Amino acid sequence: MHEYLIEGGYPIKGTIRASGNKNAALPCIAAALLTDEPVILRNIPDIEDVQVMLAVYRSLGGAVQAISANEYRMNLGNITTSAIPEEYARKIRASILFAGPLLARTGKVVLPPPGGDIIGRRRLDTHFLALTELGASVTSNSEFTFSALALQGADIFLDETSVTATENALMAAVLAKGETILTNAASEPHVQDLCRMLVSMGARIQGIGSNILIIQGVKKLSGCTFEIGVDFMEVGSFIGLAAATQGDLTIQGPLPRDLRPTKIAFGKLGITWEHEGTTVHVPQEQVLGVNCDLGGMIPKIDDAPWPGFPPDLTSIVTVVATQVKGTVLVHEKMFESRMFFVDKLIAMGARIVLCDPHRAVISGPTKLSGSELFSPDVRAGMAMVIAAMCAHGQSIIRNVYQIERGYENLVPRLSSLGARIHSRRLISPIG
Repeated sequence: MHEYLIEGGYPIKGTIRASGNKNAALPCIAAALLTDEPVILRNIPDIEDVQVMLAVYRSLGGAVQAISANEYRMNLGNITTSAIPEEYARKIRASILFAGPLLARTGKVVLPPPGGDIIGRRRLDTHFLALTELGASVTSNSEFTFSALALQGADIFLDETSVTATENALMAAVLAKGETILTNAASEPHVQDLCRMLVSMGARIQGIGSNILIIQGVKKLSGCTFEIGVDFMEVGSFIGLAAATQGDLTIQGPLPRDLRPTKIAFGKLGITWEHEGTTVHVPQEQVLGVNCDLGGMIPKIDDAPWPGFPPDLTSIVTVVATQVKGTVLVHEKMFESRMFFVDKLIAMGARIVLCDPHRAVISGPTKLSGSELFSPDVRAGMAMVIAAMCAHGQSIIRNVYQIERGYENLVPRLSSLGARIHSRRLISPIG
């Protein structure tokens, strides 16, 4: 266990390369179960969640070889068990992504309740709906058991636009008999990455990037070599960090199409950047101020399923707004506990009114003071890093395991940009 020590007040400056998309890497690792041929995955971020998913893959009988930095060769000759180990399931919500592939390959899955971020209720019902529509039966006691003699294509309307449920349904449907239509499917860039990987393995998928996916089942999938796309959530976090600290930052790798919703939302705070090819430049010469809606009304930044503003960036935009002149409403519609971290920002001096579990009104700019903080989840933890880097004095952030589940080599990367951030190992008491 360790913690971060951050001395605030130092703008970041320099160039950084964006990591691979965590939310694409996790389902793509699970998708490697769908073939008994080798799969090579590139641009995989070196984060805790990835290591847990690889550990699950190994526990099911797979072999994993690190070819080079961020590149793995995966090979599954025979699946030795259909049970996900509880020790891994409770660490990561993405463990449920093995349900679809295991069901397609073995006809059975035993899954302990998945863990993950504590950001409110996170339904599993949509997973059950999709898999039962494809012919599976589900029983639940202390764990969930899925079974099916054979999967059959179906016309499925998902009751919510769930990313992981869409991915599970996709991975089950590609080996199901006949045609599957997924309506109200999630279409985030990481879902598109999974679709492209499956197509490279021989799957037949139409409608990639839309909310209606049509899958023609095939009997067998082959191996592939596939490169994960850039993590646009990490890019949004770094853009917010650069703006909030009044820094000058160049980010290599992001695609313009993945940042459109982020550009609109950040633009309401007066934040701009230049995008040339796959390079983003956040200039230092920015006067940050809220751009009011027509009639001088207070603007609202709210999240939504893709192509809306990503829910994972509401924590980031909330802390950035504390450094912007004016008032803005942030409305996190999707998770009822994600905004509870703002009490820590208020203790640092932020002027925030938490209206209810979903809405916060932020007025800025405010001078933040260093504080002792605790990271409740990946994105709120990164928001606290940004707050600490804006603050006067030293901050300590604990439970940074949560942050490092989603951000690769964060301390050395930020240090290379001039951040005064250090990782300090905690000494466990004896006895």
